Order: sequence, then C-alpha cells, then structure tokens
Amino acid sequence: MPSSASTASDAAGDVSSEDSAEPTGWGPTLGEVEQARALVTGWDAERLAGQVVVGRYAGTDPEVAADLVAEHHLAGVSVTAENVVDAAQVRATTAAVEAAVSADGRDFPPVVGVDQEGGLVSHLSGVATDFPAFAAAGDAVAAGEKPGRAVVRAAADALAMELRGLGFTWVFAPVADVTIGAGDPTIGSRSPSTDPATAALAVAAAVAGYDRAGVVSTPKHFPGHGAVGVDSHVALPELDVSMAELADRDLRPFAKAVLHEAPSIMVSHVAVDAVAPGVPASLAPETYDLLREELGFEGVAITDSLGMGAVAGREEPAVSALAAGADLLLMPADTARTHRTLTRAIEEGRLSRERVEEAASRVVAVQLWQQRVAGARPVPVDAAGAPDLDALADTAAAAAEELAAAAG
Repeated sequence: MPSSASTASDAAGDVSSEDSAEPTGWGPTLGEVEQARALVTGWDAERLAGQVVVGRYAGTDPEVAADLVAEHHLAGVSVTAENVVDAAQVRATTAAVEAAVSADGRDFPPVVGVDQEGGLVSHLSGVATDFPAFAAAGDAVAAGEKPGRAVVRAAADALAMELRGLGFTWVFAPVADVTIGAGDPTIGSRSPSTDPATAALAVAAAVAGYDRAGVVSTPKHFPGHGAVGVDSHVALPELDVSMAELADRDLRPFAKAVLHEAPSIMVSHVAVDAVAPGVPASLAPETYDLLREELGFEGVAITDSLGMGAVAGREEPAVSALAAGADLLLMPADTARTHRTLTRAIEEGRLSRERVEEAASRVVAVQLWQQRVAGARPVPVDAAGAPDLDALADTAAAAAEELAAAAG
C-alpha cells in the first residue's frame, strides 16, 4: 500500500486550473496553493503535526538535526549559534535536513531557518558575512528614500543569496518593530527606526530583496515588540496602548510588508491590551484575526520561539497557538514532546484536522514558491560544482559596506 505522502503526491498531480499560474499576494501561485492542499489532504496526524513544527536541536552533529526531522516529519529546523562550527559543517547540516525531508517522501524543500538579522543577532557570525544592525536600513532610507530603499533591497538580496549558498531557505528577518528607544530593552538597534513611516519603507525594501533571492522572509514580531519594557524571552510583556496608537505606530511596517508580498510574518508573545489583554499574541485568536482580516495577510503566520519564557510555562502552548490561527510553530522547548502532543490533539479532536491541514498547506505552498524562485536563480558554483561561497561572500561584503555607507 502506498504511504499517505505518496498518495497525496499522486493526487496533487491531478490539480489543474486555467489560472494556476496567477500569483497570490504572498508569493505562491494559485496552482501552488492548490497543489499544497492536495498534498496534505489525507496525511495522518503524525505527518500533519510534523509539518507545522520547526524544531530545535542540541549540538553540532548534522545527523542529529536530520534524524529529528525524519522521525517526526518536521517542516524543518532552526539553526542557532550553538549549532554552528564552520561553513562546511553548516552546509553538511542543511544538506542532511534536506535529504531527510526528501527521504520522507516530500518533494519540496524543508524550512531551514536562521536568525540572521545583522548586528548583534547574527547566528552565523564568523561563517556568513556580518551586516550592520537593521537600524542602518532605516538610517539609509531616512538619508534618501529612493536610493536608501535600493541599498536595503540589495543588501537583503546579497544576504539571502549567501544564506542559500549555505543551504538555508528561510531567514527570520527583517525586524519590523518600531522601537521607542531607551525604554526598549529587547529590540533596540534591531529595529529599523523610531519613525513608523521610515521603518515601513525599510521593511518593504528588505522583503523585496529576500523575495528576489528566493529566501522566505519573516517580518517580526507582530503586532510589535519595540514599545515594551520586558523581554519576552524572560517573561510576558504587556503593551498598553489604544488600537489607534497600535495602528499608527506598531502595525504600519507590518501592513507595508503585507502590501509587498511578505510570504511569512512572525507573531510575538507580547500581550496587547487593545487586542487580547493578558494573553500572548501568539496564542490569541484575536491577533490572527487582526493580521488576516485587518491587514489582509494570507501567508504563513509563524510563532516566535515557543521555548521563550513568555509562553514556555503554559499548558500546551503549541496546541493553543495552532488553534488560535498560527500556521507554523517555531522551536518549542521540547520538539519531540510537542510533536506527540499535537498528534494526540489532532487524533482526539481537540485540534480540528481542517485547521491543521490549512496551516500545513500554507507552509507547503510557501516552500513550493521558494523552490521555484530559487530554481530560477541558481547560486554561483565553483569548479567542483559546489556553491561558490567565496563569490557569494564577496558580493555580500560589498552590499554590507554599501549599506553602512548609506546609513552615514
């Protein structure tokens, strides 16, 4: 008997439509969206549960990451600084994860993501090119909107192409938070600006650069993390502003990102009083209603890491996030346990199959988009046919220098 994955793959081959090549507002074509829906329909609970999780793993052994993905049918993994030795080891890790997904019968790339924002949050520091903190992007735009946006777009493109050379498909950037300055202990220079309009332009330019390079960008941390005085890595921050204030300041960069076809948006663990008082945004249905109904976002809503202090102590945060409207769960504290919990919740009906299929199909659709765009623009290769990391690094270094110069 064929596996549920192969049966779904066969069904996907029957999908056809006159408008299948028509693009959505978040990257994939309508045909890719339908193909993704056909692929996940009929998957068992274990496969569905895995396809909505981006796992965390310990150590630097590529096989540990690959085995985790294979055993639990994960969408992929997030690579952190603790998982990194050098370029060869990173490349071995991403290749091993890609092979694990392929061996699992999935004919689309895994989610292989990394926090590579520039500045202090660069988990590939020493392996990939060091870019300025994203505040430089806002400064470049403020110094001259049109040339500044071009420089930011080129920097994101070069950063993304270097990531692709290392085997990554996602980048957890750009930061779309509007910082309030000294009262913001978490975001700071990770934010493009204290000015919402400038931040929005910088974010849109970065999304365009990542899109062009075929890397899934992830504007973050919706609805905004730049105006709270508590770090959500440690505890639950609360944002006490009116809806009008939220819309005028915090939401503007995210709205701009949606208009510029961001494929994914990361949802924070900030409790926003005007949206869902006392509840982390990532676990509140009202947050996803705001994102989808008010901002019109149709792409992948990914949570911030579920291992963070703001949510890690709550009962079944992964189940709550999916039920609320999240599509992809980032780095739960215990990946294997979370997969078991999700599988059981689907089987018991505490999570509706329809909701999880919707989430999984969005993830698959954006990966089909990533595969297509990346395939149309191959990375340069060296004499041995491997990605030419030196050439990619040279281009990235020049782009980083140009961004720093444009920022003043």
